[in-house]
Amino acid sequence: MDHAAPTTTTAADWAAVHTRPDFVELRRAQRRFAFPVAGIFLAWYLLYVLLADYAHGFMAVKLVGNITTGLLLGLLQFASTFLIAALYSRYATTRLDPLAARIRAAVERGEP
Repeated sequence: MDHAAPTTTTAADWAAVHTRPDFVELRRAQRRFAFPVAGIFLAWYLLYVLLADYAHGFMAVKLVGNITTGLLLGLLQFASTFLIAALYSRYATTRLDPLAARIRAAVERGEP
């Protein structure tokens, strides 16, 4: 087996990575997902809090048995958190990880 000797990367090498176009693209791709989704989730959470505080009648409407609108919306907060985590995991696997692997490989090969 022909194994290349491991290269030692320094802090300066990693600092230089921040100026690479592919690293800039990696950060852009991460932000393209994170910022809109975080904004949407925060708006959804704020809506829930405002409804809980100011729309007592609406939140107390019984849907099925003792299941109220407030309880359902509260449980949907948890569901949306898990959904966002799953979507981000898929996005990272398909879009971010390949870019990161390419950058890491280039740095380990000693490319500028």
